[in-house]
Amino acid sequence: MSRSDSMSRPISAGLGMAGGLIAGMLFKRTWKLVAGQDDTPDAGDLDRGWAEILIAASIQGAIAGAVKAALNHGYLLHRQNDESGT
Repeated sequence: MSRSDSMSRPISAGLGMAGGLIAGMLFKRTWKLVAGQDDTPDAGDLDRGWAEILIAASIQGAIAGAVKAALNHGYLLHRQNDESGT
């Protein structure tokens, strides 16, 4: 196993944790702008309606997916550049 392969898992785990934190912050800000509420809904909020829960979950999923894709793509490009020496 090469050094870059042995470092791949911890880096991937770190990117996953950082991505989760970034996505959470972005979702809270987005929800505040969209809904004008500080409190973000989740499936356990029985006082909120189906539409609000599903819209919030959709926005949260889209943000999380975009952050994950951006971090993974950036990491892979960086790794490719390191391996090719550019």
